[in-house]
Amino acid sequence: MEKKIILKKQDEVKALVEKYQNSKVVIAFDYQGLTVEELSKLRISLREKDCDCKVYKNNIAKRAAETGNFEGFGDIFSGPKAILFSNSEIVEPAKILNDFAKAHDKVKIGAGIVEGVVVGPEKITELANLPSYETLLTMLAGGMLQPLRDIAVGLNMLSEKMADA
Repeated sequence: MEKKIILKKQDEVKALVEKYQNSKVVIAFDYQGLTVEELSKLRISLREKDCDCKVYKNNIAKRAAETGNFEGFGDIFSGPKAILFSNSEIVEPAKILNDFAKAHDKVKIGAGIVEGVVVGPEKITELANLPSYETLLTMLAGGMLQPLRDIAVGLNMLSEKMADA
């Protein structure tokens, strides 16, 4: 019986290591004190962005971090923690969790794994404050068009000067 439990826990650790490795973003956070309704709202908003949020036993989460060589990530697992996983987005899950944490003071971002690198709560907050992908593309396009605008204005001024002469 005891061997069966150990094998089950080893399977859970192995599965969690795979989730850590296959996710673009993993964020662990305190959720204690939230109502079921509040946590459900967070999960729904995360699910809309193709993210998953689950509570694991601390021992399983620590062992998975150690097994997956995510140094320092396992250190935060004391007390109730939930773990957010995103396989597609990097910035959006951090934004959702950060905004939720601002509205609910019981939510505290612990640490995360961003594209295989362990980061602290400060980096998660920095990530959350980045502009959206669409905004960044707009900024890039504007920056690329500026030299063309400058040339057009210069040529227009030159043609007006030549017409006056």
